Amino acid sequence: MGMPLTIPRYTIEDLARFPDDGQRYELVEGMLIVTPAPGMVHEVVIHRLEMALGNFLDPAGSAYIVGRSEIEKGVRTHLEPDLLVIPSRYRLDTPWKRVGEWWLAVEVFSRSSVIYDREIKAGVYLKLGVAEVWLVDPREETIEVRRRGEEPRTVSDVLRWTPPNSERELSISLNDLFRDFLDRDFFDEE
Repeated sequence: MGMPLTIPRYTIEDLARFPDDGQRYELVEGMLIVTPAPGMVHEVVIHRLEMALGNFLDPAGSAYIVGRSEIEKGVRTHLEPDLLVIPSRYRLDTPWKRVGEWWLAVEVFSRSSVIYDREIKAGVYLKLGVAEVWLVDPREETIEVRRRGEEPRTVSDVLRWTPPNSERELSISLNDLFRDFLDRDFFDEE
């Protein structure tokens, strides 16, 4: 008879003691997920999405688009989306733990994060109450859109998004989003 496998479980409090070494430390029901710092492709895509979302949402003042953010539930779930859109009814000094409405969470795949982002984090975001999740795949030049109660859909031309309680629609050309990504060899270096 073998020894039972013990999987360590962590809390958000435990994360505060982890090193500030550039890696991303996240928790899903106490399970630790560690991913390395993102590469340039990742950051360029995030910047372009943040600009598109900002140009669309800022004039209306209806939401905040945040790059470094947190979604926390209880003491054992702590996620850090690449981009997060929350309604502007939250004051800017609101602690992340007190934010309870999320319009959009965005994850940009890198070689080291694709499995966690697709197979774990996307479903957890929806379960926690995020209205919509975008899984951005620079290698395939697609965005998988997931919404609560709907089948996922993959977009390869123009992404269309309507924020909650709005009639305005944002359109993002994936050709523009992924411009300059002609040389596929750089994905192997990430």
